[in-house]
Amino acid sequence: QVQLQESGPGLVKPSQALSLTCTVSGGSITTANSYWSWIRQSPGKGLEWIGYIDYSGSPNYNPSLKSRASISRGNARNTVYLQMNGLKPEDTAIYYCNGLELGTVHGRGAEYWGQGTQVNVSS
Repeated sequence: QVQLQESGPGLVKPSQALSLTCTVSGGSITTANSYWSWIRQSPGKGLEWIGYIDYSGSPNYNPSLKSRASISRGNARNTVYLQMNGLKPEDTAIYYCNGLELGTVHGRGAEYWGQGTQVNVSS
């Protein structure tokens, strides 16, 4: 029932910033023990975790990207945002939104994925 939908620009010029939106439906980003991540995948590489924001609004980042990435949320709109500064051609990738609900005594947990959005960094 939970669905994630990414949106944002498909083309970004080098040195500019990227802003993406993940809209969550069928569930709440404030659900206890939930984590909402941005993950990307480029040709020739596997999935790279960018960071997450948890149910209380606390973010955490991949150390290799934390200097450039910022994750925030809009509770009223049930959305998660990603901003990355100083885009480079190497940042070209498919960007995914991911939701993870950890297991508790009330359930086994679940994981959700958006369909991804292609971001090309080129002049």
